[in-house]
Amino acid sequence: MDRITAGWINGFIGVVIFSGSLPATRVAVMQFDPVFLTVARAAIAGILALGLLLLFGEKRPARRDIVSLAVVALGVVVGFPLLTALALKHVTSAHSIVFIGLLPLATAIFGVIRAGERPKPAFWLFSVLGSALVAGFALGQGLTASPVGDMLMLAAIVVCGLGYAEGAKLSRTLGGWQVISWALVLSLPMMIGASILYRPATFSGIETPALLSLAYVSLFSMLIGFVFWYRGLAQGGIAAVGQLQLLQPFFGLALAATLLGEAVSWAMIAVTVAVILCVAGARKFAR
Repeated sequence: MDRITAGWINGFIGVVIFSGSLPATRVAVMQFDPVFLTVARAAIAGILALGLLLLFGEKRPARRDIVSLAVVALGVVVGFPLLTALALKHVTSAHSIVFIGLLPLATAIFGVIRAGERPKPAFWLFSVLGSALVAGFALGQGLTASPVGDMLMLAAIVVCGLGYAEGAKLSRTLGGWQVISWALVLSLPMMIGASILYRPATFSGIETPALLSLAYVSLFSMLIGFVFWYRGLAQGGIAAVGQLQLLQPFFGLALAATLLGEAVSWAMIAVTVAVILCVAGARKFAR
């Protein structure tokens, strides 16, 4: 298997894992404070990451990598989880699909700025079209707007795109799982302290769905998903593989249909096919 194909496979696995993040966050913030949810998930994932680094005897990152790791931590460990958790207090997870549709475009832009990638002009056509299809589909569902929620989601997309591109760039030399692990460890002391400070007075009233959602975003969204995602971006190209995120909302809808018995409309299938074609087009013209 060549490096590019491996990158797309790893990226695909990462996107599938991430597809459950926003619904799980939505469930969790119904009973957990958004700030506590953010720091707790990072603390749990950070402890696991520290254990992995010690288990495999990984060397400390070079001093020149610390700034990049800090950008990754601020973008994907703290920034995106906190901003989306705050936003989901004002908007539904369905409404957030509008903004998730912009994430591949943001990732591609930062891939150009931070990693020096130069996709062909046709790539941007497919990327913008794919983003417009996802956002248009979400808007067509009759979603209500919240200015506060929208601004928070927009900020989340910007910092996440930066964190994805910076982490992928660093993964080329440091390794995919090592990047997210060191970023989590770098922020671990602060996250543990904040978890203690913002912890609920009691966990006795927290129901099982909220606890399971916390476990999911801690283990899968914050750690395991990034192992595949950063590896995929580094292997297949940030701008190109980043377009797989266009499929994330539809994976989430598919999960809802499978687990919750929700109906899947013909319009949803048609838009999904169109988005897949956009991803294929973006891949062809990414280099």
